[in-house]
Amino acid sequence: MTELEKCMAGEYYNCHDKIFLDFKQTSRELLKKYHELQYEQKQEKTEILKQLFGQIGTNVSVGQPFICDYGRNIYLGSNVSINMNCTFVDCNKIEIGNNVLIASNVQLYTAAHPVELSERLTPHWMPEDPSMESGTYFCRTYALPIKIGNGCWLGGGVIVLPGVTIGDGSVIGAGSVVTKDIPKNSLAVGNPCRLIRQINKYSQEK
Repeated sequence: MTELEKCMAGEYYNCHDKIFLDFKQTSRELLKKYHELQYEQKQEKTEILKQLFGQIGTNVSVGQPFICDYGRNIYLGSNVSINMNCTFVDCNKIEIGNNVLIASNVQLYTAAHPVELSERLTPHWMPEDPSMESGTYFCRTYALPIKIGNGCWLGGGVIVLPGVTIGDGSVIGAGSVVTKDIPKNSLAVGNPCRLIRQINKYSQEK
């Protein structure tokens, strides 16, 4: 398997492989152009986002500043509003459905490292003898996809961790840290984020 295939399969991969460095260079160049545009230059912004993202629907707004890793792994539906100062670490896929609101300072993280130190460090790295060449990567990395369903609203400062799916119609309260999947049509808040109650009963009955 290539390093890219390993990455997308959720396996350990070398995030310093040339293909990922190329992805980052392209995204940084496009984001630089994006951030130089004025608020009212909506058409120009859309054209850059079409180059940056893997997919983008219609009526999409991404506030400035916006930070992402590769860009190419971000898939947006239509009628999506992403407010200012959001960070999408898209080492794996980030899929966002239609009619979604994402407030300021939301962070979506697909990348992670093992919790156990012995697993997190690469085999040739010994913490008691850290005499490695400069630039040598010392820890293992993997990435898991994130999916945000149709009609969701993520409040300000929400953090979504790797591998999480948030079901259609759900609302995540401001400041929540989403560590596990959230069912559809749920109001969930807290750190860690927990289900408070079911919502959208009227729309489900229609």
